[in-house]
Amino acid sequence: MDVLIHVFVGLHIIGIASLLGGFLTQMKAMGQGTARFVPAMLHGALTMLVTGVALVGLNQAQDHSVDNSKIGVKLAVLIVILGLVYVKRDDEKVEKPLFGLVGLLTVVNVFIAVLWT
Repeated sequence: MDVLIHVFVGLHIIGIASLLGGFLTQMKAMGQGTARFVPAMLHGALTMLVTGVALVGLNQAQDHSVDNSKIGVKLAVLIVILGLVYVKRDDEKVEKPLFGLVGLLTVVNVFIAVLWT
C-alpha cells in the first residue's frame, strides 16, 4: 500500500507542476493583458483533486493520521482554483487580477501543504 501512496504523491506533484507551469508560461502574456487559462492548468487542477482525494482515502485506510482541517482548507482553495479555471477556460483572455489570483492561490496551496504540520 505504501508504494501506491507514493505513486499518488508523485501524480499529485505532477498535477501541481502542470497547474503552476501553465500559470508561469502565461506570465508574459499576463503583463500584456492577453493571458488565458491553458488546458494544462485545468488538467493539473483536476489531477490534484483526484489524487488528493485518493491520498486521503489511502492514508485513512492505513490508519495514518490525516489533518482534516488542513485537507479541508487545501480542498477549498483547490475548488476555487478549479472553478475559476473551468469557467474561464474558453475565454480568449482573462483579466489580470483573476489570472493572478489563480497563481497566488496555487502558491498558497503549495505552502499550506509544506508548512502546515
